Amino acid sequence: MHTKDIPGSHVIVRLEDGRSLGDLPAEIIYEAASVAAYHSKASGSTNVPVDYVPVRYVKKPNGAKPGMVIFTHNQTVYVDPKLPDGHR
Repeated sequence: MHTKDIPGSHVIVRLEDGRSLGDLPAEIIYEAASVAAYHSKASGSTNVPVDYVPVRYVKKPNGAKPGMVIFTHNQTVYVDPKLPDGHR
């Protein structure tokens, strides 16, 4: 997961063997997207777009700066930046 067109951290949700992105509950998608938005330059905003995609569709271009990736097959959710309850 990564904020759409906004600098920030990537968030990876690890799935159990044999599970796919389609098996991921919407609650987990929105929670992880909120963490990605929290750790981005949009952390003070609301309704932040966050792209998510299976890792197999994420590629780092040759010679790209650290953290720079390109991806396909993405979906986008809109979330308010925040950490899960109980985290700082």
